[in-house]
Amino acid sequence: MPITVGELLEMPHLRLRLHSGAGALDRPIAWTHATDLPEPWRWVAGGELLMTNGMPIPRSASGQEELVRQLVEHGAAALAIGEQMYAPPLTKRLARTSEELGFPVLWISFPMPFIAISRAVAEATLLEQSQRLIRTERIYQALQQISSQSAGLKALTGVLSRELGCDVRVCDRATGYDWYPGVAPFPEEIRSAVAERRGKLRAGVIAVRLGGERRALLVDVPTHPDAVLVVLPEPTEQPDAILLQHAATVCALALSQARLTIEHDRRRGAELLLQILDEQLVPAVAQRRLEEFGLRFTEAVCVAAWNDDDPDLVTNAHLKLWRSGVSHVTVHRAGTSLTLLPDNAALQVLVQAVGQGGQAGVSDLIIRPDRMADAAREAMWSLDIAKEQGTSLLRYADAGPLLGPRNPTEARALVDRVLRSVLELPSEQANELLMTLRVFLENGRSWQRTAEALHVHRQTVLYRVRRIEQLTGKRVADTGDLATLWLALKAL
Repeated sequence: MPITVGELLEMPHLRLRLHSGAGALDRPIAWTHATDLPEPWRWVAGGELLMTNGMPIPRSASGQEELVRQLVEHGAAALAIGEQMYAPPLTKRLARTSEELGFPVLWISFPMPFIAISRAVAEATLLEQSQRLIRTERIYQALQQISSQSAGLKALTGVLSRELGCDVRVCDRATGYDWYPGVAPFPEEIRSAVAERRGKLRAGVIAVRLGGERRALLVDVPTHPDAVLVVLPEPTEQPDAILLQHAATVCALALSQARLTIEHDRRRGAELLLQILDEQLVPAVAQRRLEEFGLRFTEAVCVAAWNDDDPDLVTNAHLKLWRSGVSHVTVHRAGTSLTLLPDNAALQVLVQAVGQGGQAGVSDLIIRPDRMADAAREAMWSLDIAKEQGTSLLRYADAGPLLGPRNPTEARALVDRVLRSVLELPSEQANELLMTLRVFLENGRSWQRTAEALHVHRQTVLYRVRRIEQLTGKRVADTGDLATLWLALKAL
């Protein structure tokens, strides 16, 4: 059993004296903590004898009352103040609050060293500290036991739940959903508590009040800012804050192992997708290897996504897909991800993953391996139109009327029919004419603005556009011809 405040006062060699709180001398002391920081209640985990040189003691009566109330609320066992040091005079209000709340306040005689009191408490609580050490060792042994399992994090939280005697999970810090897939989510009340994090911080643990006497304890997972350890103790139980910190640490190690596995799988999938796009695999091999990732060409779609405001969301979208149990392969190129999804139902998960401000373009069904390159073009093309329209998600089928040609074959046919005579010129001349036409149309067919944009004379622009009209047989003054030229440029 831990030593009580009264038993500590009875040790003559410590020369402690009671200032107030005589009715609460049976309060147990689990440990000691010395601090000279302001708001010292922030640094206790529960059950400590808080020793101070007096610097954190406010001078005002209201400040001293608040100090006692906060220490009681955060679970400190007692307050011990060094005499003849830096403490201001203790007020009657502090003594009254101490008596009312049953919180002992002690004097430490000068020059008694604080370490002597800490040693006395440590020796008296040796058995309890030994038990904590054993439980801590078991927590770290749990990580060693599950390190070889593919579902290591999920198995680890199961062990921690048994060890701590309450439900323990690792959740996404932003949403409150379980970090590991395939786990029934917490109720909305708990998920909101995790996402909002509105609670009292004590010894690195945030206590969030739920309905009734229930509460959720949140502990940040080291080196993983997107994850949080969520503990749901019984109303009458108070888990050891130190053990919770150790639990968060082992979860961080398991989470790192899980991320390495996920990243390895992502790289394998990216390599396979690039091989399929480059037609390096025969169809049968491509289909077999894709099935290893839970995908089939006949049902899959290709999705191009980006988020100019927060590119990291796109880069890490595969984590959200994995945690949602969505089969996929993905590759990143210049801030844009190209992802194969099993069906249209998985699109909403990806849209949520790329976040607010993100955009995605979706191809038609891929159907067969030799259509993979076309599907990638369809996805990129749809993404371009989504950017122009400010749409978060655009399917290739829905983008058809704005795109003109419906597939790359039709696009090549349109380019050949309208611009072939221009493209047959030497490349330098062809590029010069096409650039002039594009800038001319983008500037509302203004000769002067086009000349300024290209840094050429207005007469040069006039000559080049007339040359294009001669070669293509299309007139920029004719609405139909103008639309054809614009669609051909977009197709090119």
